[in-house]
Amino acid sequence: MTIKFSSKGWEDYLYWQSTDRAILKRINTLIKDIQRESFAGLGKPEPLKHQLSGFWSRRIDAQHRLVYAYENGTWHVADCSMS
Repeated sequence: MTIKFSSKGWEDYLYWQSTDRAILKRINTLIKDIQRESFAGLGKPEPLKHQLSGFWSRRIDAQHRLVYAYENGTWHVADCSMS
């Protein structure tokens, strides 16, 4: 499976690389888990509604979320910081 980051998602990912390695490690763990179990597993996955219908959210920590979607064999990471 392929994983692609939106420009916002990649910007967030690079931010965590330079500021908080623990959160970066958690993001990487969640991404690996998404590849194994798309809509179940770590981080309390939940489908988003309304304007974000089709996207899913997983908890990075109490404040931050990993927002992603699946389309045509590719995982799209939209955000790594949404609260």
